[in-house]
Amino acid sequence: MKRFTPFQRKVYRAVLTIPKGHVRTYKWIAEHIGKPNASRAVGGALNRNPHTVIIPCHRVIGSNGSLGGYSKGIQMKKRLLNKEGLDVHGYH
Repeated sequence: MKRFTPFQRKVYRAVLTIPKGHVRTYKWIAEHIGKPNASRAVGGALNRNPHTVIIPCHRVIGSNGSLGGYSKGIQMKKRLLNKEGLDVHGYH
């Protein structure tokens, strides 16, 4: 993780703590890394995640229950979450 900014490293490390089959919000990540007002910046860092297979950013959703975005497309995010046992029909 040398080539990432300190902020990105914190975000990616936090995302790595999300268990398979679970989701956390952008806000949760921001609070978890000590930057409670940085939800949008968390989204920006996740959008630049070059290792989506290793750093499971598909497990991060919006506080309002929206799936948010995903660099590989929202349909892929849904498939990955379904594969982990989550029913994404409750999310919008």
